[in-house]
Amino acid sequence: MCVGLAAKVVGLKDGMALVDASGAKREISAELIDDLEPGDYVMVHAGIAIAKIDEEKAS
Repeated sequence: MCVGLAAKVVGLKDGMALVDASGAKREISAELIDDLEPGDYVMVHAGIAIAKIDEEKAS
């Protein structure tokens, strides 16, 4: 089983994303997601964005 955390993308730079997960900001790899933009939500596992999700699933 995979444990993932939903987070909102607040910035992107050089294949990395700054995300906000319930107020905690951290930098993660965004190289697996092609069309990621600030404001999108992602599922994060082991410091990597593994899937883009909608806002409803994120909450």
